[in-house]
Amino acid sequence: MSATTAPIAPQATLPADQIDFVDLYRRWEHNNWSAMDLDFSQDKVDWNEKFDDFMRKAARWNYSLFFFGEDEVADNLSPFIDAAPLEEQKYFITTQQVDEARHAIFFSRFFNEVIGVNAKSYAESLASTQPDLTYGLRKVFETLNRVTDELRRDRSIPKLSQAITLYHLVVEGTLAQTGQHFIADYLTRMDVLPGFREGMVNVEKDEQRHIAAGVKMLADFNRQDDEVRPAMREILQEVLPYTIAVFRPPNDDERYVTVFGETLQNIAVTGQRQLDTRLNAAGIPSRGPEGVLPFMDEDITYEERADRSFVMMRAGLFSGGTEPIKNDPQAIGYFFDLMSASVNPNHGFKEAKVLQWDFTDADPWHIRIDNGTSEAAAGRAPVADVTFTTSLADWMAIIDGRKPIAKALLTRKLKAKGDVKTMLALPRVFVR
Repeated sequence: MSATTAPIAPQATLPADQIDFVDLYRRWEHNNWSAMDLDFSQDKVDWNEKFDDFMRKAARWNYSLFFFGEDEVADNLSPFIDAAPLEEQKYFITTQQVDEARHAIFFSRFFNEVIGVNAKSYAESLASTQPDLTYGLRKVFETLNRVTDELRRDRSIPKLSQAITLYHLVVEGTLAQTGQHFIADYLTRMDVLPGFREGMVNVEKDEQRHIAAGVKMLADFNRQDDEVRPAMREILQEVLPYTIAVFRPPNDDERYVTVFGETLQNIAVTGQRQLDTRLNAAGIPSRGPEGVLPFMDEDITYEERADRSFVMMRAGLFSGGTEPIKNDPQAIGYFFDLMSASVNPNHGFKEAKVLQWDFTDADPWHIRIDNGTSEAAAGRAPVADVTFTTSLADWMAIIDGRKPIAKALLTRKLKAKGDVKTMLALPRVFVR
């Protein structure tokens, strides 16, 4: 990505304009806390006497996701410091790196002293989380690792904006804060784990400062560079399908959440609202032709979107090959609605085009692209400009990047016939 220096027309005052990096730094100094000084003595009693076996299993699962995440983000911040264009931004991001290390130490202490991991080092304590990590979590952080590596080589504003979108808006603002609210609510309601609860309150205050900084930078960068929103949309299109599986319980057993008085749908809806709120604060549209959120039908509620995501997840459509894909017509229908919603309205076709999928292990589907709109439908179209023949499993492997499309064509896992010009235009059709 190359930076564009031409200014964008001034916008009305935004919530993000009230954020100041000097003030964020001042708050960091004022709210500093010690992970080493938290008292876990009552937590040990509560863990063993107020939590039953399944509650301990469920709590350890969701705390493992946090512990792993805090360690990962602590390792990824240095490129942000190097790429930030202003000194006050660099100074504040440095405090964020300190925060993330402190969060990881906080979780390590709890795992050792309360859960009873009894690790000999931080690395050994962290390794104890591996059996609990979900596919969605691993994929989100694999993507973060790749994006921060790219930021080391490309310090442009669009690339930095892409990294901030993933780190501050998705990882912290959508996933972490939603999980923190879930944990804080049930710990307060049950009146248990006072030391851990105090630590989580401190973690949440830290995260609020981090997210505010990310929102402020995105608002400013969006005004400076017209490549920022396309860069944001690109990374959101890649990572959002994984986010619904981050908090996917083992064996899809919802008791891992309901045992603490919550539902998966409420957690998913909260995460969606958090992301919308942060984008609005930055003055960046989430939906519509200029929106940065892919796959968004404005007529679908948060609740329905969450339900659809769970149907697709349980059918194995975004499992990365870790589980068999089920021939679930409802899930496949929802998936093709997503495919249709991801079509770039500026696709450049001067006349309507029809893309046909003839699956070897599922019913056929097609998408009609016309005049800046697109619509998916079950069955075979009377006439198609391009027809793909493949299995549903192979198509999902192509979609999530596990199987390069060129290799799929060479190995005949994917067969394509029809208009060559339409085929060559497809990369720009499905990426904004």
